[in-house]
Amino acid sequence: MKIHMSRYSRRTFIAMGTAGLASRTFSQAEPNNSSTIEIEHDVSQTVRHNASSFRALNWKPYFSNLKNGAVLVDISSRALHFWTEDEETYKLYPSSVPLSEELTRRGRTRITRKVVGPSWRPTPSMLERNPEWPEFIPPGPDNPLGTHALYLSWQYYRIHGTHDTRKIGRRSSNGCIGLYNEHVAELFEMTNVGTQVLLI
Repeated sequence: MKIHMSRYSRRTFIAMGTAGLASRTFSQAEPNNSSTIEIEHDVSQTVRHNASSFRALNWKPYFSNLKNGAVLVDISSRALHFWTEDEETYKLYPSSVPLSEELTRRGRTRITRKVVGPSWRPTPSMLERNPEWPEFIPPGPDNPLGTHALYLSWQYYRIHGTHDTRKIGRRSSNGCIGLYNEHVAELFEMTNVGTQVLLI
């Protein structure tokens, strides 16, 4: 079996986490043109990284099979694991995770939609508090969903990229799982609509 780690070493992963400059983090995307969810957080106020459990895992304790491939997100270690159906490829990526237990959803879901260049809209309550924000952000360097988004069967939940790499390895979202753009693009190509996803 081919085991592919990300190009970032554990040392790099930890070092990147210490570069906690303040920034606004906006996450989540609209599942269609009318539904949105509010996501907002100042990265400088997040807790420290916890990369101590960033390690390879076996799929068998978590899935009964690998039909359509499998994605496992470990909230505690802030890592996303992926196995192809034929077991030939295994990927391990550092990720951003939800800010708190209240915002964290665990359990089984699946990929229902894949979007290259997702758009994003803040909710009415976000615009009420921040009237200077645009009502719509198209694909591009200012889009909080990065270059690719994998929509899940849970409404408002996504696995997506980010242009703000400081978020990776942190508790910095209100529900979504974030990856470096290069990693989500790779995962996007390997997954299918129907790929099983488990958050633990």
